[in-house]
Amino acid sequence: MDAILEATARDTFGKNEARRTRREGKVPAVLYGGDGKEATPIAVAPKALLKILHSEAGQNTLIALKLAGAGDTRVLVKDFQLDPVTHQVLHADFYRVAMDRMLQVTIPITVSGEPKGVKQQGGVLEFIRREIEIECLPGDIPENVNLDVSELMLHQGIRVRDIPVDPKWTAITEGEAMLVHVIMPKAEEVAAPADAAAVATATPAEPEVIKKGKKEEGEDEKKEDKEKKK
Repeated sequence: MDAILEATARDTFGKNEARRTRREGKVPAVLYGGDGKEATPIAVAPKALLKILHSEAGQNTLIALKLAGAGDTRVLVKDFQLDPVTHQVLHADFYRVAMDRMLQVTIPITVSGEPKGVKQQGGVLEFIRREIEIECLPGDIPENVNLDVSELMLHQGIRVRDIPVDPKWTAITEGEAMLVHVIMPKAEEVAAPADAAAVATATPAEPEVIKKGKKEEGEDEKKEDKEKKK
């Protein structure tokens, strides 16, 4: 089911127009794409847009954009900008999609199960890639690609070519690319014997100098006593 997003047209582009739109409590945005259609400045409600971005599909959510006077348009979020402090949406770009044309999108990788190499052999599951690029129709964009890792033993992994074939989409990422694998946990670094010896010999260096100084001072005092007796 498509997400629905209401939109209103803006008069012009530019920073001043964008600031005015934000003061009115909306997000300035631009609608791109379409056969021969120019970029259109629009405004959308921030809460509705954030709800879409925070959904399972996130930026890959197919949106039915309802723009006054233009009817419904199927769009995807092309890009968006967040305030680094408040995390509010400052700007968004949308692009029109044709439902009968293939497109390329990036989708996340998720895993299910606990590898045998972790339970039985003490390994750890490591992600190499957390997303892949695929090609599909707009209506067939999956929320994610889930990998069953329960049978993985130590030093085994799953590559793009190992993903079960899905008739609705095709992987574009190179087939030999590793996604996840089970490895031995990294041992804590221990100081080398030579380094440890260097530290041990360096530590008492200063006290030795002090002792030597005291010895020399004692010898000077003995010499003075002998001179007085003479």
